[in-house]
Amino acid sequence: MLKDLKESLNNCTRCPLANGRNNIVFSDGSEDARIMLIGEAPGADEDKMGTPFVGRAGKLLNEFLEKAGINRPKDIYIANTVKCRPPENRKPTREEKTACEGNLQKQIDAVKPKVIILCGATAMESFIEDKKLTITHARGQVFEYKNGIKLVPVFHPSYLLRQHSVEVNSPRDLMLKDLKMIKELAKA
Repeated sequence: MLKDLKESLNNCTRCPLANGRNNIVFSDGSEDARIMLIGEAPGADEDKMGTPFVGRAGKLLNEFLEKAGINRPKDIYIANTVKCRPPENRKPTREEKTACEGNLQKQIDAVKPKVIILCGATAMESFIEDKKLTITHARGQVFEYKNGIKLVPVFHPSYLLRQHSVEVNSPRDLMLKDLKMIKELAKA
């Protein structure tokens, strides 16, 4: 199912992002994973390679996953709210996210994760309707989604690239704690 969906997107023109893309950035990881991570949108490196989270933020994400005991190729399935890179790496618009919403939902339905990591504010806003909720206050909380799936917002690794402290309760410390908690949630 996912292979057919990915192939069908190669000709997608549902939104203007299709005009500037080099590659559809569909997914990475295991389709049998109990954990799914949803990011904002592809960046330049992702657009070039066709794989999510491969740039500097992706390398930092890999470090955090490893420290939390999560194996990226085996334990997690990664996708984005949109499959094409927005110009200048800007935040995707509501219309762009809506154009890709059905594709993302098909990915969720096919993978059937126990836990979805909402990586950053843009991903969080796509699933949690509370407009007053910020990523700083939502991160680490568990929200309910369809079919018993748990949603857990976390800081985006691009934010953590600017936060170097590893002191207790620093953003980096909280990210590691959140990922360890997510690993345990996925086991349940």
